[in-house]
Amino acid sequence: MTELDARLRAVLDLAQADARETAGRHEYDGRIQDLSPEGVRAGLARVGEGPAPADAYDAAHLEVFEDAAKVVFGELELHRRNPLFHLSNLDLACYDRDYAPEEERAAAKAAHLALWPEAVDHAIASLDQVPAPIATSLLGAVKGLAAGVTDAEALKAHARLVAHVERAAAAGDPDAALGGQALARLMGGSEGLPVDLGRLAERADAERDRLMERLADACARLGEQGRPPLEVARELVKQHPDADGVIEAARVGTEKAIAFTREKDLVPYHDGECLVGLAPESRRWAMAMMAWNAPGEPEGPSWYYITPPDASWPVEEQEKWLEVFSDTTLPAINVHEVAPGHFSHGRALRHVGTDVRRHLLSMSFAEGWAHYGEELCVEEGFEAHDPRFEIGVWLEALIRVTRLACAIGVHTGQMTVEDGARRFASDTQLAGPAALSEARRAGFDPTYGRYTWGKLLIQDLRARARAEWGAAFTLQRFHKAMLDLGSPPLGLLDRIL
Repeated sequence: MTELDARLRAVLDLAQADARETAGRHEYDGRIQDLSPEGVRAGLARVGEGPAPADAYDAAHLEVFEDAAKVVFGELELHRRNPLFHLSNLDLACYDRDYAPEEERAAAKAAHLALWPEAVDHAIASLDQVPAPIATSLLGAVKGLAAGVTDAEALKAHARLVAHVERAAAAGDPDAALGGQALARLMGGSEGLPVDLGRLAERADAERDRLMERLADACARLGEQGRPPLEVARELVKQHPDADGVIEAARVGTEKAIAFTREKDLVPYHDGECLVGLAPESRRWAMAMMAWNAPGEPEGPSWYYITPPDASWPVEEQEKWLEVFSDTTLPAINVHEVAPGHFSHGRALRHVGTDVRRHLLSMSFAEGWAHYGEELCVEEGFEAHDPRFEIGVWLEALIRVTRLACAIGVHTGQMTVEDGARRFASDTQLAGPAALSEARRAGFDPTYGRYTWGKLLIQDLRARARAEWGAAFTLQRFHKAMLDLGSPPLGLLDRIL
């Protein structure tokens, strides 16, 4: 593992959970980030000290992440209102991934757990502005941190954090909105570009309309002309493997996605191993997720984790969970999580040339790239014989674009959470508690529109590259140029031109 430049280290010190897992910097194992008010101030004071990287692109990339840290922790002080930062700081699930010998990971986990009382002290000192809706939405996740923990001191500390969040849920500000200006600063500051929320909301509406048209066309090819497309979709998602067959269905789908990506040469690197299996117990809050072989780690397998429903759940809950893995939607999830999506992106990160590009990852690009990959597969003819694949892509895209619209609406005060739930119910296949859960997520994850935002800007850039490069344009050239930047802030994407 390379020794990091002090200026890059200052940024990673303010995002230790991400540095540990997403970037694979395991010198952060067994450590916590000081998220107390004093600790955050001290961390911010170190940001920007020292010479910039010699490479002009790397200097710009690093500067965007430095600005983002100042917005998140300085201007908006999100560590005071959002327990999610502190949840990540306490999270032990990262040690369940087999990136190192089990004994080494167990020792790091024990050292981390021993620091829980200190981390909880920091969290309680900082979390003095938690809105009630955010506390309510995250209370289950806060309680779930202690699953499997037996250390008495850690459990005492955890109980104090639970009580603190419960008080916020009962007495916190009933309004979770950041405000339009703050949301624009959060989105733009993290990506190095100005954000006009009004225009972005208009674009979300236009994208919703385009997706609805594509969904209707695909349903018609399935022989469902004249019926409301979402009505057709809600029937299609009821066709799925049983709980015992979900992982095998994902494994078969993963093989197809990797083979198609290689055949079409859609990404610059086709190396590495992607295994499919049951998610570790600590990760079973996620239905499907990619745990890639991070760029800072020795060569090893990436894991596509799948979580079937628990057999102890009520039958109705199991059925709703299985609808995510339907014959219509699972293939779209496979290409998003694996190839040409996150797994392929993770392999590219291992080949980029500098620490800045390997370790500072824009999540708007990462999720935008994987989401772009879904529609790319439609364009390139993946499963062209079966309209259900395309239907699944449009259904996933409708959920993502509704997240973007809901985040803007909720945080600018133009939409209540209940309004957001109604929009999910009218514009996606989700209904009832699932639609409400998606709308509530806007409160504690205000940038969860990043999937669509990133996809749209990648599509915009592709159109520009096609026009400017002319006969020299190929998808392979375009994709490699982007991925050679690592996971670039969206505002720097056009550097490839």
